[in-house]
Amino acid sequence: MRISRAIAIVTAALLFTAAGCSNQIAGTAKQDPTQPPLALSDDGAGIVAGYPDAPVQVELYTEPQCNHCAALQAEFGDEMGRYINLGLLAVTYRPLTFLDELANQEYSKRVANALFLAVGPPQANEEPNTASGPQFQQFVEEIWAAQDPIGSGPTDEDMKKMATKAGMPSDVADKIGDGQVAPNVDINEMAATNFGSLLSIDPINSGTPTVYDLSTKKKVDIHQSDWLDKLMSSA
Repeated sequence: MRISRAIAIVTAALLFTAAGCSNQIAGTAKQDPTQPPLALSDDGAGIVAGYPDAPVQVELYTEPQCNHCAALQAEFGDEMGRYINLGLLAVTYRPLTFLDELANQEYSKRVANALFLAVGPPQANEEPNTASGPQFQQFVEEIWAAQDPIGSGPTDEDMKKMATKAGMPSDVADKIGDGQVAPNVDINEMAATNFGSLLSIDPINSGTPTVYDLSTKKKVDIHQSDWLDKLMSSA
C-alpha cells in the first residue's frame, strides 16, 4: 500500500529531525525516489503525476487561460496533491492551447512547454532529473493561481519562481527560467492529440476542465462539490 510508504517517509523525517541533522549537502537536487513519480504518458501528450499503479487514475484536460480550470485548482488542487502523495491517485495532465488562437499569442503554449520541462529526460549516463508528482501538482496550482486572462501570462522567470516554490530540483527550475524548449514533446502535436482525445470523450460538451476516469471510462461530473470524494471512495 502506498499509505505505508508515506508513513515510512514521515517516520524517517522525524528520526532525522530528532537527531538534529542540520548540515547542508552540496550538489544538484534530484527527484526523491520515495516520492510519487512524474512521467510522460504512453502517447507522449500527457504528464502523469503519481504512481502508475495508483488505485484511482484520471486524465485532466486543462487550458492555462481557462478560468474554470483555475477555479478547479483553487478548490481541489491541494486535495488532489494529498491523494497523489499518498499513492492513491494518479493524474494525467493533458494541456490544451486553443485559447492562444483567440488571443493571437502563445501564452498557453509557453505554459504547456514549462509543464513538459518538468519531465526532463536523462542525459547520457545520468539519472532522470525530474520533478516529483506532488511537486508538479503544486507547480500547476501556482501557475493557474497566477492566471493572467487579459495579459501575456507569466514570464519564464515567473514560472521558475513557481517551480522553485513547488520544490522542484534547481536545474529543472533553471530550464524553465531559461525558456528552454521541452525536448520530449512537440507542443502543437501534443495539443492536437489531446484535443482529439477530448472530443472522443464528449464531442458535444468538450470544454475544459474535463476529468476522465480511466477505470470506468467515463467523464466525471465535476460540477458536484463532492466529485473528488466520490472518486476517491473507490480507492
